[in-house]
Amino acid sequence: MIRLAQIVRHPIKSVGFEELASASLTKGRALPFDREWAVIHEAAKFAELTSWQPKMNFLRGVAGPELMAIQARLDEAEETVTLTHPRAGEIKLSPDHDGQRLIDWLRPLWSTDRPAPARVGRVPGQPMSDTPSPFVALLNHSSNRALGQHLGQDLSIHRWRGNLWLDCMSPWEEFDLVGKSVRIGEAVLEVQERITRCKATTVNPKTGRADADTLGALEQHYGHQDFGVYALVTKSGNIAQGDEVTIL
Repeated sequence: MIRLAQIVRHPIKSVGFEELASASLTKGRALPFDREWAVIHEAAKFAELTSWQPKMNFLRGVAGPELMAIQARLDEAEETVTLTHPRAGEIKLSPDHDGQRLIDWLRPLWSTDRPAPARVGRVPGQPMSDTPSPFVALLNHSSNRALGQHLGQDLSIHRWRGNLWLDCMSPWEEFDLVGKSVRIGEAVLEVQERITRCKATTVNPKTGRADADTLGALEQHYGHQDFGVYALVTKSGNIAQGDEVTIL
């Protein structure tokens, strides 16, 4: 029986991951507060953030590996985020009102040869994910373990910046879900496409340093650089860790 093992969101794009015990999914929407805010750098190709924009305009783990080691805790009622990092310590702030504090905290973690962080942006209801579609990313624990075996090390799930981690599947069985729907708890999601990965996944979320050639291992052993699948919520409902996952 397939189970929902973890629920993960990233309140600020590329700046911290947070595990949840439960969540409420809404038809046509992403996981609540996932990539709700983003840190815009000084070379961004737009003046104001009023709609979805490509990832190249924002701070990202692929360009600043130390960002991958940030953990987050969001207070949804206050819309404040507490961020922790092994070197930078802890900070609590409102992304809407304390943008400069966030930027100052991030500067030592960001590469000096990259465009500097400039401001924090938000488009309510439009996550600043890698695609404009309100996808929820489904990933498979067995695939992560299989890839780790090829690399000879345990891989943290947080390298992949996914949302819903499924257990009790065969390795790579998630790819067979494309074109199908799954029920998780009360919600239903339609699986749309595979997710092609970038070098951010080579970085260890505990250290903020690259230590595993995830892309090379995917290419060598499987002939692709895909990990996980994107899905759209087609029926609203609550989900929780341990929920049964049914393929419809």
